[in-house]
Amino acid sequence: MTIEAAETEAAAPRLDQVQAVISNALKGLEGKQADDGHWCYELEADATIPAEYIFLNHYLDEIDDETERKIAVYLRSIQEDHGGWPLFHDGDIDVSASVKAYYALKMVGDDVDSPHMKRARDAILAAGGAANTNVFTRFALALFEQVPWRAVPVMRVELMFAPRWFPINVWKMSYWSRTVSVPLLVLAALKPKARNPRNVHVQELFKTPRSEKDYALKNPTGHWLGDLLLFLDKVGRLVEPLFPKFTERKAIDKAIEFVTERLNGEDGVGGIFPAMVNTLMAYDALGYAKDHPDRATARKSIEGLLVDKGDSAYCQPCLSPVWDTCLAMHSVLEAGTPGGDPALEKATKWLLEREITHLKGDWKEMRPDAPPGGWAFQYLNDYYPDVDDTAVVAMALDRADGEKYKPSIDRSAEWIVGMQSENGGWGAFDADNDYYFVENVPFADHGAMLDPPTVDVTARCLSFLLQIGYQRDHLAVARGLEYLRNEQEDDGSWFGRWGTNYVYGTWSALCAFNAAGEDMTAAHMVKAVEWLKSRQQPDGGWGEDCATYWPDRKEEVKSSTPTQTAWALLGLMAAGEVNSDAAARGVQHLVDAPREGSKWQEEYYNAVGFPCVFYLRYHGYSEYFPLWALSRYRNLKESNATVPMFGM
Repeated sequence: MTIEAAETEAAAPRLDQVQAVISNALKGLEGKQADDGHWCYELEADATIPAEYIFLNHYLDEIDDETERKIAVYLRSIQEDHGGWPLFHDGDIDVSASVKAYYALKMVGDDVDSPHMKRARDAILAAGGAANTNVFTRFALALFEQVPWRAVPVMRVELMFAPRWFPINVWKMSYWSRTVSVPLLVLAALKPKARNPRNVHVQELFKTPRSEKDYALKNPTGHWLGDLLLFLDKVGRLVEPLFPKFTERKAIDKAIEFVTERLNGEDGVGGIFPAMVNTLMAYDALGYAKDHPDRATARKSIEGLLVDKGDSAYCQPCLSPVWDTCLAMHSVLEAGTPGGDPALEKATKWLLEREITHLKGDWKEMRPDAPPGGWAFQYLNDYYPDVDDTAVVAMALDRADGEKYKPSIDRSAEWIVGMQSENGGWGAFDADNDYYFVENVPFADHGAMLDPPTVDVTARCLSFLLQIGYQRDHLAVARGLEYLRNEQEDDGSWFGRWGTNYVYGTWSALCAFNAAGEDMTAAHMVKAVEWLKSRQQPDGGWGEDCATYWPDRKEEVKSSTPTQTAWALLGLMAAGEVNSDAAARGVQHLVDAPREGSKWQEEYYNAVGFPCVFYLRYHGYSEYFPLWALSRYRNLKESNATVPMFGM
């Protein structure tokens, strides 16, 4: 036995300890399954969503003092020591989030001279003040008459008439930008004023004296196209009064038809909070009565996002039941529960009831010939099936009973193959949504206008196709694998678009390569493994800060986290490293890490909505991913296998 092998064996955690943790975590996870078979955990963002909920109430004069009091408790609790509000736990101040949180607290009644409000105000002014906020924040401030409308870009609702060949049109936006922007175009046309019944303002957040430059728009990319579009915005502002009103009216009708068709019942437009809120405000601006069925439905969809914890409350950006359910299923299956177990059969039944098999959906704009099939992220969102969810659900169905669920699995495979982009990768909701010109428009400073192919979604699609029997020489698979090879970073890692960050992307890619039977000694595989090992922390775990999405902060770590440790372990095991010292120390870290019942303690955010703009904390990740990783380690050790047999 070599010295290295002896050290690895000595460091290996005892399997009985690992099994004890698995048993406890599995019992807890199964106990959180709903009666109808699904799982759904909290999905937390930053201060902006709960603050905007308060804005909405005051815009409509539908104030709910009790709920808003609870939200205020939450907002105060996530204020950081620097005085402002960050985009993620323990992050730097974000001036836009801070302005919204401060304004919401003032609406609720917080004294501006109280210590927390004074600290917030000082921090906001030091960061440039409310004039230094992003376009979405400026739009909210314009509705409340805190800034003039010249502080936001020209946004003509006539964009609804733009054909597909036009440089900028709604179909060149990502699904989330599309559903958020269409009702926003109505508001931009009508320029309504918030009721603001308590007449709350935040002029103290602006540096004085103010001038025209305080409202100057920014070039979101720094590219010369951005400068050109800023010039065109100024021209558009001059000619805007000349646009005929009858054309504007027809465009408003078309926009309302768009959102009403996608109203999505009580699950809301696009299944996401900003689209729901903008739709409700657009209905209100058009004079819809409170009891109008569409307006009432829009309002109810928003209420369904609230999380009430008794003394405090917050509003989620959306709900994640399909995603939580399919990932929890993988974890339970990996832990050893057979696919025919009643609990898993209930979960599969619940998922099958939500399969999207009809022809409607925005994805058909680019792929009209792709057969329908797939799952959304939320309870219901039929216009927007999610490629990532579809792949992970179908893999779980295949693991549970591939023959029994074959029709759904086959439909998913056909749809996913049909959704592949020209460069070999897959985006989350649309194919070939990579019109990078659009990112230069002044409205695009939120950095989320597009849905281009990404490594993590591509890896999941490949893992699924390979798991169900597609071969690596299949055209779609071969193109996807080549895309992954081309996207590898110089240091061996892969960027993670939907999870934080390079650990997530690298785990995803390694799973796909393992499913394809890639040579583990190939240079790109060795380089990826070396990178993962180099990022292991002294305590044996892995961590990666949300700030790694900024180019100059790629290596930033504040703490090991259970979720990222699990991803790293799953990645190492996919690369044949189950017997490595790194894997042993990572498993021991999870065994020893503090838990609250069956859930590992985790405060740090573990996912991203839009890099550098909007971050997420999936509360379920620290429950099912560590269980998954520990179970896989046990399974490989007990079977003397070196790599897992499944795609994920």
